Amino acid sequence: MIAGEPGTPEEAGIPGDPGTPLRDVPEHWPVASSTEDARGPIVTLRTDQVRMPDDAVVPRQVVRHPGAVAVVALDRADRVLLIRQYRHPVGRLLWELPAGLRDVAGEPLHLTAARELREETGYQARDWRVLVDFYSSPGISTERIRVFLARDLSLAPAAERDYVRVHEEAQLMVTWVGLDRAVDGFTRGDLHNGVSAVGILSAYAARRSGFAGLRPADAPER
Repeated sequence: MIAGEPGTPEEAGIPGDPGTPLRDVPEHWPVASSTEDARGPIVTLRTDQVRMPDDAVVPRQVVRHPGAVAVVALDRADRVLLIRQYRHPVGRLLWELPAGLRDVAGEPLHLTAARELREETGYQARDWRVLVDFYSSPGISTERIRVFLARDLSLAPAAERDYVRVHEEAQLMVTWVGLDRAVDGFTRGDLHNGVSAVGILSAYAARRSGFAGLRPADAPER
């Protein structure tokens, strides 16, 4: 369609000013009351009674989550390091990025990511950048995920690869996959992990500029 034709955003009155700030901002609508519905070792579930701008009060369930990190580890051939793990809630073996919870109080996020990469794959990286930050399901969960780009990879020293995997992690498979092939896996519908989709597609896009402009590993969250 051409700008100005019937049915275009301009015709519908939808703003399209390129100068409009494109940034999420903090906002907190009043909570009249809150009740905790369930508590587990990782998450809690609560119901907030939220006051809308028109003064109506409506219930909104919130899953409180500690957050997580994930790693797009790329080698010099633009292959991404993937793990396959059993995910019980969806009943599938999923190919995923190395990832883990923010479960060590005060630990810088890039060190959490480096630890998860080492524990799940045995690899370490010299070059760390922030690739993308996102909320996994903001309609119900507070989970915030930071995905790092890790390059200049090598196997960690043997003494640092003695992590004992248990439960689902004891069955992990690790493989290298071309970045283009990984992208195709998502667009074909063969791959389904949301964190991995965001990270891999972001890396695919950032590669066009040689990853210029990515934030440093210790960049603050906004």
